Amino acid sequence: MEPNTSSEPLASKIRPQSLKDFVGQEHIVGEGDVGGSKTCKEKKSAGPLWKAIQDKHLFSFILWGPPGVGKTTIARIYAKALSARLYELSAVSAGKDDIRKIIEEADTLLERRPKLLFLDEIHRFNKAQQDFLLPYVESGRLTLIGATTENPSFEVISALLSRCRVFVLKSLSEDELEKIIARTKIKVPKDALKWLIGLANGDARIAITAIENTKRLYGSITLGNLKSTFEHTFIRFDKKGEEHYDTISAFIKSMRAGDADAAIYYLARMIEGGEDPKFIARRMVIFASEDIGLAQPTALVVANEVFSAVESIGMPEAAINLAHGVAYLALAAKDRSAYDALRAAQEDVRTFGNISIPFKIRNAPTKLMKELGYHKGYEKYPNAGKGGKNSAGVEPESYLPEKLKGKKYLKRK
Repeated sequence: MEPNTSSEPLASKIRPQSLKDFVGQEHIVGEGDVGGSKTCKEKKSAGPLWKAIQDKHLFSFILWGPPGVGKTTIARIYAKALSARLYELSAVSAGKDDIRKIIEEADTLLERRPKLLFLDEIHRFNKAQQDFLLPYVESGRLTLIGATTENPSFEVISALLSRCRVFVLKSLSEDELEKIIARTKIKVPKDALKWLIGLANGDARIAITAIENTKRLYGSITLGNLKSTFEHTFIRFDKKGEEHYDTISAFIKSMRAGDADAAIYYLARMIEGGEDPKFIARRMVIFASEDIGLAQPTALVVANEVFSAVESIGMPEAAINLAHGVAYLALAAKDRSAYDALRAAQEDVRTFGNISIPFKIRNAPTKLMKELGYHKGYEKYPNAGKGGKNSAGVEPESYLPEKLKGKKYLKRK
């Protein structure tokens, strides 16, 4: 067998050039039901991006979804369909200068084609970089297509987000992955196919890369060859791998145990491995309320300030802020009573549903409501006295619904 000398990755070779060949994301790019005998109730509407392409409608949007589900492919298909000049950048390595060069080049071109910027991993752009990009999107000099695996509500500044439509992409189904694998034209036995689809977990890039590497190493695809490829090849796929979850778990558990040294070590591993610093900071904010809570309320203030520093300063300097915050959280006293109270109350809400709220503490904005007894007997400051007693010198009554009277959710030691 002759060696494969092509340097183009298999995923690139089989990448669809039009929506006709695209697999998955029917809710966004599907053609919908055309004609047929289906009733109006059953008829599926065309996806918004399919319709936008048909209408040649140019607008900025963000594609939010897990890795390997077609974000880059959709951007390229959209640009091609609208005859636009497409500029592609990754926010991991790009900065203001790269944006500036694109603007300067676009301004010198005499062609009337629209200018599209595809910014992969837009969540890696810090606030200052996004602020720099904003006026060009606002003025229409650039149309933006952002791609992100993180919630854009947290990662994209509100001014930029308000000028973009957000489309949520889904992990690919097993049937969709099977269709994509079939396009490689490489024979994959049923047992190997089943194992690979399970391993890929909705990510087409994992599946295609695994097939390509196995074919290159062994010449044919078998279950044993696939497993050997993964055992002997160092392959990392975005942030969905087992090590990602193991490391963040070890990080949280180390802070919970008060082991500052271990927590800082796992922090360093995540930083060196390219983990998104805002993801780490967000977990710290959650930890401050979940695990430290009422024992040291200032922990939430510190965690939020660390998150703000990461946003405003950026890496690599923000690593120092992260280390400071991690040390503080690890050494802080711990109290999960507020967290446990919330979970216990949620369980009762799920069990009992919307139990009737006592009339005494209901709002009474109308005369009829007052006549019905809403708000009757409510004392504005029932706990104004000492020791948690009301102004009459007695323990305040429970404001819980009748069915839950006497229930104690907040149990502090």
